[in-house]
Amino acid sequence: MAKLLLDPTRLPVDAIAGEPPVDPALLTAARLRTRFAEARRAWDPETAEETPFQPGLTLRRAAVLVPLVDRPTGLTVLLTQRTAHLTSHAGQISFPGGRAEEIDSSPIETALRESEEEIGLHRRHVEIVGVLPEYVTASAYRVRPVVALVTPPFELRADPNEVAEIFEVPLGFLMNGANHQRMSFELPEGAGRRSFYAMPYERFFIWGATAGMLRNLFHFLRA
Repeated sequence: MAKLLLDPTRLPVDAIAGEPPVDPALLTAARLRTRFAEARRAWDPETAEETPFQPGLTLRRAAVLVPLVDRPTGLTVLLTQRTAHLTSHAGQISFPGGRAEEIDSSPIETALRESEEEIGLHRRHVEIVGVLPEYVTASAYRVRPVVALVTPPFELRADPNEVAEIFEVPLGFLMNGANHQRMSFELPEGAGRRSFYAMPYERFFIWGATAGMLRNLFHFLRA
């Protein structure tokens, strides 16, 4: 996404998505394994409403890990806050992940490699359960979300060049349409209006592509 001249946390809420929450009985490691292993079930992913690309711009491949940590109190989603000095998406909440490299054999390999590099999450703790549809961002990336179960105990180590903080959010909170806000703002130079989702949790403001991919996980689990 292009650099914004505004603070999205200060925008008014246009609407609340408001769908009922995913049944808590479905938000377990065993049920998630079953859901992703099932034959394809019809569901409609939401497309991004990102800033339009320049004509002819080539989309770059990327992947993120959507790490669902199997805690005794329930599944949580592991997220990161990017450092403030980055040239792209500085300070934003994101999944561990990044651009695909030639050495990567698949989006899964990209997500695992980047997670090890960014937060020190060793792949021996990670069980891949499935992938979600690509999410296209205005920063010209085709991002493949790779959903995984992560089993404690594990140690994390943030790369100080990229990650300012690592934290977890209860999956049940994020899989509730009552916590999904719709916001919007005018693009510069009369380029239209951009809408996006936000899922504020405590002191963290989850929005944009990360919230959009969580919305697709929400739709997938509700289907």
